[in-house]
Amino acid sequence: MESYLLISTFFLIALIYSSVGFGGGSSYLAIMAQPFFGLVPETIRPVALLCNLVVVTGGTLIFYRQGQLKGKEIWPFMILSVPLAMVGGWWKLTAHTFFILLGITLFVAAFFLWLKPKAIVKKEFSTAAQCALGGGIGLLSGLVSIGGGIFLSPILHLLNWGDAKRISALASVFILVNSIGGLVGQAASGATLIDWRLVVPLLIAVLLGGQIGSRLGAQTFNALYIRRITAVLILIASLNILKDHI
Repeated sequence: MESYLLISTFFLIALIYSSVGFGGGSSYLAIMAQPFFGLVPETIRPVALLCNLVVVTGGTLIFYRQGQLKGKEIWPFMILSVPLAMVGGWWKLTAHTFFILLGITLFVAAFFLWLKPKAIVKKEFSTAAQCALGGGIGLLSGLVSIGGGIFLSPILHLLNWGDAKRISALASVFILVNSIGGLVGQAASGATLIDWRLVVPLLIAVLLGGQIGSRLGAQTFNALYIRRITAVLILIASLNILKDHI
């Protein structure tokens, strides 16, 4: 019963998140961290990152073919984020510390998801600031095993970095490379317990959900409503996690 519940939930998460350019890592973590499933951090962390990879790879390829990914724009965000995501993945946290950090991260993520993007008035900010922003999110991504797009995207909207499609393209590749970095770090630390009997059905579910969601996209769903409904669900999950571990 638990496996069927996870599979169906992951499918829906991938469908919804892929429609607005995210991988869904924060929600995968929020679901798996619930005491009902009895999963440990060593199992939860790689599953979330692997599912992220499956969902965002297709979107990244689409953005690349559309010419939305420009090296000179994306490298400042990646140059520190990838190595720091590896450090975060390598860093061994106790189960108690992991769940506290995850609960706080999801709480903050809910706030960012709720925000409504401002009208585009493009502004430039320094390369150093872009590197610092990417690095900070990358480290957090590695520690809690998210891709980081859920933070990067709303921050860039607030900073008027670019239009929605350009930001979604950057967030997609950001999630992709940070997920890879986090997995490499976890593998290097030996702090992973990948149960392939659990992982494979979940990967198939998010692959199907992600493909459907990326094709439906904004033409079918109102992105703001999706973000805010997701924000409420993540907020509830974060409070439940913190309640059980503080």
